[in-house]
Amino acid sequence: MSEKPKSEEEWKKILTKERFWILREKGTERAFTGKYWNHFEDGQYKCAGCGTPLFKSEEKFDSSCGWPSFSNPIKDSVEEERDTSHGMIRTEVLCTACGGHLGHVFNDGPKEKGGLRYCINSASLEFKPQD
Repeated sequence: MSEKPKSEEEWKKILTKERFWILREKGTERAFTGKYWNHFEDGQYKCAGCGTPLFKSEEKFDSSCGWPSFSNPIKDSVEEERDTSHGMIRTEVLCTACGGHLGHVFNDGPKEKGGLRYCINSASLEFKPQD
């Protein structure tokens, strides 16, 4: 059974200001400033809001875009929604468990891994090193 959704006030109490802005208000950190944009250790990237596993390190690649980029999420961990903000049409990526905004997905990823690039804000992630 899933837990009761948190109110925005509850999220404000448990997230840092930056994480609240990104996860709950759909913000975007500046390129090349996040903790994980150039991080390549073995492990798993989890949602910083609820701890849901989102991406495995073997799916991470250097896209030179300034944000962590992944080829594929862990099965059923993310949802995608049409995003028409900022005068363009994009596909937003959200955590399936808590609805937190993670970033966007684009069609310019590695062809051998399906061609997608999940461009994710570092502040929406927590990294758990491989044991």
